[in-house]
Amino acid sequence: MTQDTNKVAVVSGGSKGLGFSICERLADEGYRVATFSRKGSEAIDGLIARSEGRVYWQSVDIADATQLADFMRNVRERFGRVGYLVNCAGIANEGLLTMMKPREISRMLEVNVTGAIALTQACSKQMMVGGFGSIVNVSSVVGVRGFKGVAAYSATKAALDGFTRSLSKELGSVGVRVNAVAPGFMETDMTSELTPQQKARIVRQTPLGRLGNVDDVSSVVSFLLSDASAFMTGQTFVVDGGLTV
Repeated sequence: MTQDTNKVAVVSGGSKGLGFSICERLADEGYRVATFSRKGSEAIDGLIARSEGRVYWQSVDIADATQLADFMRNVRERFGRVGYLVNCAGIANEGLLTMMKPREISRMLEVNVTGAIALTQACSKQMMVGGFGSIVNVSSVVGVRGFKGVAAYSATKAALDGFTRSLSKELGSVGVRVNAVAPGFMETDMTSELTPQQKARIVRQTPLGRLGNVDDVSSVVSFLLSDASAFMTGQTFVVDGGLTV
């Protein structure tokens, strides 16, 4: 069990979709939540307004080291030492690899991999000082199973899974756990561009017979951050309704 009475969590990409759902759930569970994204949203503004000072948001491009460092300083001054981290920020450029622009590929690597590693490095240093911590990386089923048109994106998510496994071995001895969650297809902005026929095909291939929603995943993230999962580390938990079975 941890001795954390001031639960400070950093969540990247928290202004909408899954990231916002995670922020909202953690705030409701008593965490102090610091989050960032490039742009704000009415949803995160509303959460801040009703959080009584327990939620903080800042405009940050995770690929900008200076902005990230400024955010971390502000979090430390406002809330104290970080004990929990959810790497949720990510971008997905779909399309056949042969047709994808080099800048699109490099941007996905900057945000999904390099940015996540940089944020983890900053937060894990604070966790090591405190002697405890829990990190959850948001991966994807496309990092576990191949899908046409997302080769480069799949590579970034597979990288996060490898990062999770190796980092868990580095940090386990100092009381810091590292896990990953790999969501399947969810009703979010990332699937809004799918045609009804594409969605219907995914649903047919899913044993539970539906697309996921953000609550399906944020509840698993909450569990992995908590002491209820105290003997779990280095694992990728697939939340996809059985699609990859």
